[in-house]
Amino acid sequence: MLRLKSRYGGSGEEPVLQLRRFLIFLIAGWSGFFVMAIEMLSGRILAPNFGNSIHVWGAVITIFMLALSIGYLLGGRLSVNQPSLRRLAIILMVGAVTTLPVIVLGDAALDWIFERVHDPRYGSLLSATLLFFIPTAVSGMVSPYAVRLLVAESRLSGHFAGQLYFVSTFGSAAGTLLTSFYLVLYFEIHQIIAGLIGVSLTLGPLALFLGPSTDDSAYKN
Repeated sequence: MLRLKSRYGGSGEEPVLQLRRFLIFLIAGWSGFFVMAIEMLSGRILAPNFGNSIHVWGAVITIFMLALSIGYLLGGRLSVNQPSLRRLAIILMVGAVTTLPVIVLGDAALDWIFERVHDPRYGSLLSATLLFFIPTAVSGMVSPYAVRLLVAESRLSGHFAGQLYFVSTFGSAAGTLLTSFYLVLYFEIHQIIAGLIGVSLTLGPLALFLGPSTDDSAYKN
């Protein structure tokens, strides 16, 4: 980690670097939680109009997987051009903001689609695309972008990628379990989604203001 030492004038484990890494891992873990919580809730959101059959869940899972794959691709490409913790925080917040239509317009959009698409397979596919594709794709950008921020030397890329995907996947598991086992028992669906958005819109600015003020481009290979 010689370049980190020269940049900060000391050990690569300076407090500023530790804080930076903590925030990156925190954002990645929360993003995984956020995506899976929304996915678990999406089935219940679609159920009143299209049911809760395997067709509906097949549509939901397909859209989330496609959206995440696009997000991974876009996040990786975006990370090439002057990656920074601030931009990572902005990605997180954009993912939250693009989820707001689920609360504000979700019911009206589902009714509109239901009246025009009578096959629940294609109705649920269109609904999942309309409501969840964009926020999931944006959230999918977080992990590859975060990996780039962590990697200061190419020989350590696998190490940091493994750590980050562990944190992200653990967050996904936590989001799945807590949402399906507990949150749905105590809160309405829109309340849960509003809470998820609120956490993202709190964590994003926190990373913006608490993150190191140094130029993250110093971490380039």
